[in-house]
Amino acid sequence: MDYNLLEALELLEREKGVPADTILDALANALVSAYKRTPGAAEEARVTIDPDTGEILVYGQELDEDGNVISEWEDTPEDFGRIAAQTAKQVIMQRLRDAKREQVFELYEGREGDLVTGIVQQSDHRYAILDLGNAEAIMPSSERIPYERLERGNRVKAYILEVRGEGKGPQIVVSRSHPEFIRSLFELEVPELVDGDVEIKAIAREPGHRTKIAVASNDPNVDPVGACVGARGSRVRQVVNELRGEKVDIVEWRDDPAAFLAEALSPARVKEVRLDDESRVATVIVPDHQLSLAIGKEGQNARLAARLTGYKVDIRSESQDLGLDVDDEDEDDTPETAAAAVVAETAEPAGAAEDEAAVEPDAEPVASVETAAPAVDDTGGDDAGDEAGSDEAADEDDEAPAGA
Repeated sequence: MDYNLLEALELLEREKGVPADTILDALANALVSAYKRTPGAAEEARVTIDPDTGEILVYGQELDEDGNVISEWEDTPEDFGRIAAQTAKQVIMQRLRDAKREQVFELYEGREGDLVTGIVQQSDHRYAILDLGNAEAIMPSSERIPYERLERGNRVKAYILEVRGEGKGPQIVVSRSHPEFIRSLFELEVPELVDGDVEIKAIAREPGHRTKIAVASNDPNVDPVGACVGARGSRVRQVVNELRGEKVDIVEWRDDPAAFLAEALSPARVKEVRLDDESRVATVIVPDHQLSLAIGKEGQNARLAARLTGYKVDIRSESQDLGLDVDDEDEDDTPETAAAAVVAETAEPAGAAEDEAAVEPDAEPVASVETAAPAVDDTGGDDAGDEAGSDEAADEDDEAPAGA
């Protein structure tokens, strides 16, 4: 070993944070193994490396039955310098890999729930790989937004689900379909959420189609819905753009369950809500012309409202509630059954198959953000998240639980 190698070790210690003593100890152990493979080597040996001169000496050892050294002699092979150089290179490279893994794990350990931005390196039907700059993150297919195309080189945001410390290095698992991803995106755009003036109470999401969030204000001077929508919908538009057009409904949280249910079913107007707190069932009465809007396409609006509130929702029109006959011309535009029941997601996913069968789609337009507070004049028609959207098709129910 020469001084160039010692200088390289000092450089690694300064730039990579790998202590030179650690590398020298690892190198000494590796050289013991290399010595034992040389012809005529002693069964036991130790290697010393002078940290000032870089001189390497090998000492053969004889041990007694208890493992104590009873004799020791220098036994450095003549060509051991060449072996030492090759071994040193391998040890240093391995220590650098180990050090990088440790640094990455320490950097991301405990960051579950954080929002990160990465560049798509690879994407297929199994998973996507994101380059986070100093690490790579994996996004399984189950954590991707359905039908979203992640092209190589695209810059996207993701939610850290888990950081695993594994033998081959830390593995960072991220998600774009998790409901808490919505919370993180809004916290990025809405300072009131970070300050605590506004709070997101619940989240219900069908990734790629529609999301409902319930917000409350901790400051009487702050309108929670308006704060999340932003001037002319600027804040919610940024969230919708990151979600590739997924609709976002923002409703105001109410302490009264009946009033909250009425808010959760927006943009439909609710006439009456009857609650059965024991069975957690709510019967909702809406005007005849609002029935399809309250249910939503394939039951999506009612399903998300059920997840948001935790109630099983039974939606009826006024005519159905009064037991009146529906005109033939109206029968084509209303569900065949007298009520649309949607089960709130608790232990099982919301919207079971038999519930969805009772909800037929209707092509009535829906506003994607409904504000319970007085309407803000500056929310223009060009807004992607809070203006005139339409019910998007939802062929399957998402299993993500409502956020709290």
